[in-house]
This record gives sequence, C-alpha cells and structure tokens, in this order.
Amino acid sequence: MTSYYLGADVSKGYADFVILDSQKHPVEEGFQLDDTFEGHNLLYQRLCQFCADRSEAFIHAAVESTGGYENNWLNTLVKFQSSLNLQAARLNPFGVNANSKADLKRITTDKISAYSIAEYLIAHSEKVSYAAPDTLASLRRQWSFIKLLTKQNTQLLNHLESLLYSANPEILVYCKHHVRDWTLQVLKRYPTADHLSRARISALTRISYVSETRAQELVESARKSVASTTDKVTGQLIISIVKQILQLRRTITSESERLAAEYPVTEVELLKTFKGIKDYSAIGLMLEIQTIERFPRSKNLTSFFGLHPVYRASGDGMMGVHMSKKGRREPRRILFMVALTAIRDNPLIREIYLKHTERGMSKMAAIGVCMHKILRIIYGMLKHNQPFDPEIDRGNREKSKTKREVMLKDKSRRYQEYDSKAPISGRQNKKRKERNESQNGHLPHKNGIIVSVPSVNLTYSSISVQEVLPEIAQ
Repeated sequence: MTSYYLGADVSKGYADFVILDSQKHPVEEGFQLDDTFEGHNLLYQRLCQFCADRSEAFIHAAVESTGGYENNWLNTLVKFQSSLNLQAARLNPFGVNANSKADLKRITTDKISAYSIAEYLIAHSEKVSYAAPDTLASLRRQWSFIKLLTKQNTQLLNHLESLLYSANPEILVYCKHHVRDWTLQVLKRYPTADHLSRARISALTRISYVSETRAQELVESARKSVASTTDKVTGQLIISIVKQILQLRRTITSESERLAAEYPVTEVELLKTFKGIKDYSAIGLMLEIQTIERFPRSKNLTSFFGLHPVYRASGDGMMGVHMSKKGRREPRRILFMVALTAIRDNPLIREIYLKHTERGMSKMAAIGVCMHKILRIIYGMLKHNQPFDPEIDRGNREKSKTKREVMLKDKSRRYQEYDSKAPISGRQNKKRKERNESQNGHLPHKNGIIVSVPSVNLTYSSISVQEVLPEIAQ
C-alpha cells in the first residue's frame, strides 16, 4: 500500500483540504468545502475518485482540534473508514504549530495550515492516535453541560452576595461556606431586611430546616439591620436571581443523576473504593481517561493530566522544577478537589501530605504531590482491575527506597571520566567534587549529588520529584 496524507484545516462552516505523498509533495491541490451535507458528500466523491485512480492508496487523514468545529468533519472521516482505505485522527494544535515553526513558515493561511497538518502526519506518525468510535461522546457533552450550569450557578451566587451585602447583610452569616436551599427559600419570600423584619414566625417555620429558634433569630437580626438598600427594585432583583439559582440546582441534580445512571458502572465503582472519590468525580475522571489502555505507563497518564514535573538543566544550573500544567484544566480541577477530600478522609494521602508539609514544603505544593500520587494509584487500580489497597502502595514505596539507596554512575560520562584539568566554572567544579565524594561514600546521601538529573525517572516513579531532588525542590 502507498501512503497518502490528507490534512484538513477546519474553520467555522467550512474546511480546507490537501493531500500529500510521503515526500511532502502535493498530490491533490488544496480545495475548500462547506460544512454541509453537500460538502461532505463532495469530499466522499473526491476521495473515492482518488482511491480509484490509485488502487494501492491508503489515506491517513487528520483534522486539528478547534474547540468543536472539527467534530462534524472527523465524524464523517471516521464513517468513511468502513468503505475507503482511510484512517482519521484528531491532532493537538500545539504539536502542529511547533512543527510548522520548525519548518520556518512565516505566513499562515487556511491552505498553508492544511499543508502543516498533513506534514505533521508524515513527520510524526508515531505520535498520531487514529480515531475509533467514541462511545462516550454523548456523555461527555452532558458533562460539559453540567459544568456550564455549575459555572452559571456560581456567577449568580456571587452576584446575589453583592446585592445582599447592602439589602440584607445579616443573612450572610448563614452563607459563609455554602448557600443552602432554606436560605434561598427565605430570600425568595423576604428578599430584603425590611421584608424579613415584618415576617411572622409561623410563616418562617413552614420553610424546611427553619426552626422556631432560627426564625426568631432571623427576624430579630433583620430588625437591627444596617442595610442601606430597601427599595422594591432590588427586592425583585434578588427574588429573580434566587429563582434562577433554585432552577439551576434542580437541573444540575437531575442531569447528574442521569449521567450517573447512563455511565458504565464498572470503572466508576472501582474508583469509588478510593476514599475521596465519589460518583461525580469518578465519572469526570473516566470521561477524561476514557480507557486506561491509551496509556502504556503511569507517566503517560500524569503527563496527560499535566501533573508531571518539568525542569530546565543547562550548563552549571538547573532551574524551574514545577508542575507542568500542560493540557486541559478540567481534569486537574477534578483531581484537585479529590486530593482535598482525600487529605481529610484518606489516611494514606493524609500521611503523605503531612510528611511533606512537616519538611517545610508549602501546602499547595504538597497538594500537588498528593494529586500526582492519587493519579498513579488510579492508574494501578484501573490497569489491574483491583480496588484501592493502601498496603500495595506502601509496599511499592518501600521497594523504591531500596532502589534509591543504590548509587548509580553518571551514564552521560560513560566515555570519559571527569577531567580535573577541564576549564570548567567554579560551580561545576563543586558539583563534580560532591558527586565524586558521594559515590566514594564520603558524604551522606542528602549532601551530595548522587545521580545525574536526566537518569532519574521524574514522571512515573513511585515517589515524587520532591523526594528525588529534596535540595532543588526546597
């Protein structure tokens, strides 16, 4: 089979296409089609004709991720796989852009972008994952809808708080950590302090979770209110916002229940054995992971989540050991909330968190270590189809300690020992002296550089980068 490469640069409502051979020469000059039934049909006809003219042709097609505009074209190309010698992929625009810059392209047009996509397929074929039918696509859209509703709910709550500060400030005492439904029901009937001060105790107690004692407290505080706004317009605005919040909460609850009912329960139930992961978090993580077979090792999963440590080593120095935060923000947000819950409820994660904070690490950095640990635990649970067992992790950590005690030679110097006559800087001379003394057993491990940085597995070992490089991390 002869390979050809179809690049599609998708814009809103249309797309530009080009087909290259393995030498990056255009075989089919660029053409543009609209994102309509007729346009998709014309694409099928062009590809059928292309394959008919070249009986040994196999087409590698790709679209660049553009925030959802590419979905229709990718779905069409995937459908073509059943009748044509073709396979389709969705590409990360970051990689395509970097490859284009490496080719020193100075002009960007839709046609040139289509060329860049096809060239990326040729240059980096080993990095391309070709699409398979996405059985979770509808659930992922539902998840996005729930996130949108949650964001709107937060925006309305923030706006409500600013109004209450001047219209009914005393009720904010009951909203410090969470605005509960009973508080919203009270505001729905008595939006301002003036309204609440004239409320009857018997009417307030008919609201769920409002006892007679609490009702008296609400009325008494409203009568002594320092509210500066009592006009009718503000009251109506508060009522409207409260109704919107209550409606959003009902919708979020119903959509979340439907999502939990429709999602395959096997992986979700497995993840829920880890203290700190509930239904919502488990479903969100699995929608991001999709299937654990996508990731050969745990380091690939941590890189996908953007939790792997990155650093820059050049010459004498090494700078910037920190979490990369590459990729999508949403999976890290879910894992951050899971880590906070696990630090409180899961003894294993709390032990790791306290160990690092007692060493002097900042709380946020320690939470990052816990996120990395939780993700590696999740990888092991899904890969081996086993529920959470803290003893397995403790055993793995003991094995890692034993390995860490073995001093390793610097493999980058395997052709030449360090030459004391080399014209190196004072800093490099100090490093070499410390390394030599530590390898000869004259210094304890914590004072010397035992292993050169590139030879340490930073991303998927069973310990964190802070444990591997304590001096640098601190």
